[in-house]
Amino acid sequence: MTDKLTTQEIAALKARAHHLHPVVMVGQQGLTDAVIQETDTALTAHELIKVKVAGDDRAERVAISDALCEAVGAQLVQHIGKLLVLWRPNKEV
Repeated sequence: MTDKLTTQEIAALKARAHHLHPVVMVGQQGLTDAVIQETDTALTAHELIKVKVAGDDRAERVAISDALCEAVGAQLVQHIGKLLVLWRPNKEV
């Protein structure tokens, strides 16, 4: 994984992500292999994505966020309610 993002980089990524819609949904089954694979595919295609996490337990959503970022080598840009913004630089650049 890359170095920690700077405050300016985070602000720029948040601005880019503002108009995006969630492309991955984490359902009641939680973090499955299919969700990890779909997240990896979406990050490869787009670098910056939104993920919607079902459930009302904030601690559980934070745990899912941490585990998902670890599994796909992404960085959490923002966590607002049930939405996560994930970023992973394109490996081909």
